[in-house]
Parts: sequence; structure tokens; C-alpha cells
Amino acid sequence: MTMPADTQAAAPARRPSKSKPSVLFDAPGPRARLRNNVLTLIAAVVLLFVVYLLIARLSQEHQFSGKLWEPFTEKDVWTRQIIPGLGGTLKAAVVASVFALVFGLVFGLGRLSEHKWVSVPAGAVVEFFRAIPLLIMIFFAQAGPPAIMDAFGRVLPPVSAFLALVIGLTLYNGSVLAEIFRSGINSIPKGQSEAGYSIGLRRSGVMLRILVPQAVTAMMPAVISQLVVLLKDTALGYIIAYNDLLNAGLRVVSGNFGNIIPSAIVIAVIYIIINILLGLVATWLEKRSRRSRKTSARTLGIGTGVPPAAGMGSL
Repeated sequence: MTMPADTQAAAPARRPSKSKPSVLFDAPGPRARLRNNVLTLIAAVVLLFVVYLLIARLSQEHQFSGKLWEPFTEKDVWTRQIIPGLGGTLKAAVVASVFALVFGLVFGLGRLSEHKWVSVPAGAVVEFFRAIPLLIMIFFAQAGPPAIMDAFGRVLPPVSAFLALVIGLTLYNGSVLAEIFRSGINSIPKGQSEAGYSIGLRRSGVMLRILVPQAVTAMMPAVISQLVVLLKDTALGYIIAYNDLLNAGLRVVSGNFGNIIPSAIVIAVIYIIINILLGLVATWLEKRSRRSRKTSARTLGIGTGVPPAAGMGSL
């Protein structure tokens, strides 16, 4: 029986087949799929064999004996070492996140300025800090200022590990966030800003009343994703003896009980749980923003950082 025209139009669109060719690659045929499945199976077997060898070796070294895991059943280990270390990690992550967001917003908007004397220096700062490894910035933030002042015959108090870690995290992640902010603004269709100019708004009004509110919705998942990266980067504080979760687990707990492998596993599980929770928040925000009707911008997904379209920045 033939369906009515309106019923056919209302029928849900069929999802594209996985074997449908795309612009980037040709869909594999039966022989290619068989070859891919065989290679995947071989890789899985090799990986499982490596894991087996690792577990067997650790078992021979008695790394899974109950004695090494007993410290994690004691309340004092958690209340005096692990939880304070977790607090140090979250403290550095929260403070650095706030400063990184401010840094990213200021320099992201600076790069969009129509004045070259603003956009060029802002772009230079962002590219400079994006190009330097984060660990070097942390080292320099701690040792650089005292060394520079010493060259001028002045004595500067030592920079604390917390401050050095926050400065490094702020400069690096803030420069990445600046690019995300710029991408979010540029993802707004050009007609949005033109409509604002047509009703008499100035550039600042167009930016604050039209572009920024829509861009916040579009770039929120990418911002959350970068904050997850920032949280993981706090583990670099271990290098400068900052009292974070990694330091508490691998240096304090394992130093007292000689159980570095169980300590590393427990600390890794805590990091995984925290980042899974943050990842779920990012995924929820991304899905929510895709359903939102308050913006015409394309949602910037996780890992997005390239300006995709001509918004206000191209004016």
C-alpha cells in the first residue's frame, strides 16, 4: 500500500550505512573488512598477551600481595595523605581554571579586535605561550624570577610550588582557551553581527549582546574539555614537589609502605574517576547545546580549536 505524501515526508530519515563512502575515504569492501577484522583480532591478542606478561611479572614480585594493599584500608592513610593531596590537586585546578578563563577571554577578544595594535600583540602572546612546553613554564615560573632579580643584585623570596604551578597552568591553558573563545565568536554566522549593526549597535554592543551569549553556548563543551586537560596537567606539580594527589600517592604513601605499584594503581583510579565525571559533564553540555535553539552557532566539540567560519573576527 502506498503511503500518503505527508506521511512519507514525516518519516524519520534513515541513518547512513557505515559502509557508505565519504569525502575522506572509500568504504572498505568485503576483503578489506575481513583484513581489518583479522588485524584487529591479532592486535587484541598481542595486547592481552602483553598485559598477561605484565601481570605475571608483577605477581612474581609479590606486588599484588595483600600486605601491600593494606595501607589503603587504613583511615589515616586517606585522611592524612591521599585526601590532602587530592585537595591540593583540586585547589590548583580551580585557581588555575579561573585565571586561565580570564586570560583566555581577555586575549581571545584581543585577537578579535579591529585595532592592529591590540590584535597583533594579543596574537603574539597567545602563540608564544602555546608553543612553550608546560613543564618549562612551570620550572621558569619557580626559578626564573629569583634568578633574574639576583642578576640585578636584588633578592626575591622563593616562588612557592603552588604559585609556580598555577602560573604555568594559567599561561598555557589560557592561551588555548583564547583560541577556543576566538573560534566560538567566529562560529557565529556573519549575518548575526550585520543585523546588530543594522539596528544601530556599536561593535562593543554587537559583541556583548549578540555574539558572546551565543558563542558561550557553542564553545562550552570545548572549554570543559580543556579544563579537564588542565586538571590532568596539575600532576606536573610532582616535578616541583607540590603536594598534590600524585605526590601524595607515589612519594609519601609508597615511601612509607614500599608499595609503589599499588599506590600508582589507586592514584590512577582516582584520576580516572574525576576525569570521567568531568567528561560526562562535557558530554552533557555538548548534547544540551546541540539541542539549544538560543544560538545559531555550530557547537565546538571536544578538541575543536580552529576558527571555522567568518564571524565578527573577519570584519
